[in-house]
Amino acid sequence: MHVLFVCSGNVCRSPIAERLTHAYALAHGLPHLTAESAGVRALVGFPIEPVAARVVEGLGASADGFRARRLRPEMIKRADLVLAMTEQIRDRSMELLLGTSHCTFTLREACKIATDTGARTVAELAVARRKYGEIDDANISDPVGLGEAAFAQVGDRIAAELMPLLDTLDLGSGTKREPEPEPEPEPGPRPSPVVHLPLSPRPLIAARAASSILDYPVSWSR
Repeated sequence: MHVLFVCSGNVCRSPIAERLTHAYALAHGLPHLTAESAGVRALVGFPIEPVAARVVEGLGASADGFRARRLRPEMIKRADLVLAMTEQIRDRSMELLLGTSHCTFTLREACKIATDTGARTVAELAVARRKYGEIDDANISDPVGLGEAAFAQVGDRIAAELMPLLDTLDLGSGTKREPEPEPEPEPGPRPSPVVHLPLSPRPLIAARAASSILDYPVSWSR
């Protein structure tokens, strides 16, 4: 099974879930369980947020080598299961590639349905959702701009939703798929610029605002 996690900036919530899934697959000897993550307003090329990296390591996984990526239709197409951090991000993911509502859930939604109904495959999750209906508290909030305690709380919540879901699902039901690299951009008359902004006391928030307007990387200089 190949799982795609989606959040906004792809530097906090979805990387935590991705790296916890990698650790789970390694610990349980599950080579068919693979994962990647992306953001609908990704801070393209950024590493995982440092506090989020410490949360990942505290939960027993590795944050090494991570770089944020923008969500692309091909990522959704190759995923067996798409897990978004909020209902809004879930809906935006489904709009990006039509016909994928059957495999796209919030993390909380998928966990709740699987553990309550015993659904073991993505198809069973989709069928059970039609009977189950909307769930309360389906979103996992973004901790960017908050303190370290908020990051730890979000990490704990992601783990608390993700681990029971992985324990319940038949993780060999999908196809083993290694995450594919992003395609090289086609050559154009001018390369996309990198925007250099002055260092901000809250750089991730400011970078996210820039990234939501500009579809190319933002870097910071002193």
